[in-house]
Amino acid sequence: MADRIFAGVLLIVTLIYGFIAFTIIKAPFQYDPLGPESWPRILSVVATLCILVILWKPDTDSIGVARQTWFRLAAMIVLLVAYAELYEPLGFIVSTILFGLIVARMLGATWRRSAIFGVCAGVFGYLLCVSLLDLNLPSGDLIEVFTQRPTSGEGAT
Repeated sequence: MADRIFAGVLLIVTLIYGFIAFTIIKAPFQYDPLGPESWPRILSVVATLCILVILWKPDTDSIGVARQTWFRLAAMIVLLVAYAELYEPLGFIVSTILFGLIVARMLGATWRRSAIFGVCAGVFGYLLCVSLLDLNLPSGDLIEVFTQRPTSGEGAT
């Protein structure tokens, strides 16, 4: 019964989100192939379908969540907030490498495998998004500071 109550509340929230996505969100220009209006619409439709499945056939088992699982969920929320905050200052590649490394370690991978995963996710994710999807991803404010070359007037005494 708790699944249906939760799914019912979530369905109301998702329908409100879908209403906003289909009626209010309007972008003045498109900067990616699908456009900025498509993603919220797709998300609302997929979420509504998933919630309807839960309403139709809820899980019969009770929810018994271990303390370690709650800790991992809280840690993941903290990591996602940190990733969002570091995304522009560090750039896509560096912030994704750090996020991927920490999440892989949290899920039990060795340091070596975590580092390989983080680097692959950061570098290949950047190449995929920039070259194939033609998205603009931040290179990072800190990276730009270190890679800028002084002009002829700067640094001279």
